[in-house]
Amino acid sequence: MGEAAKLLRPMGAEEYLAWEASQEERHELLEGLPYAMAEASEAHNLLVGNLYFLLRPAAQARGCRVFFSDMRLRVSERTFYYPDLMVVCGEDPHPLYKERPCLVVEVLSEGTEATDRREKLWRYREIPSLQGYLLVDSRTRRVEGYFRGAEGWLCRVFEGGEVEVPCLGVGIALEEIYREVLQ
Repeated sequence: MGEAAKLLRPMGAEEYLAWEASQEERHELLEGLPYAMAEASEAHNLLVGNLYFLLRPAAQARGCRVFFSDMRLRVSERTFYYPDLMVVCGEDPHPLYKERPCLVVEVLSEGTEATDRREKLWRYREIPSLQGYLLVDSRTRRVEGYFRGAEGWLCRVFEGGEVEVPCLGVGIALEEIYREVLQ
């Protein structure tokens, strides 16, 4: 016999933040419903570390900060994500989450790719401060960049050379992003 049925009741921001603080594993919140986070692979961790190391000096030079996967991004009252990396410039003072990133980075894996490409792309593009969304593949040397332009959002694929980072005004070498990954 299975477990007793539980009523799914959507949570608001404050309830989610209080509940999440008491959990052993992290959960993203989608339209008020919590979803447990997938575990990260070695390649995923190396890529996030490389990106943090590469982006931090440019961010500091512009008075911005780089946050990695333990900082929440509030997309709406009932939706919070844990992006793999985000850059925040200017005032965004809440200590438990950020709302105004200029760049969001997600590292793609087999288990997260569909969500990162569809749901998160759709929701992140609605953030007024966001200038770029990078999808970094953990299985092949490939970065997809979505960039806000005067005419709307543009997509560019990088398989060599430098990857554009619009809000920091720099490019980062694909070779450096994948250092010690996919040798």
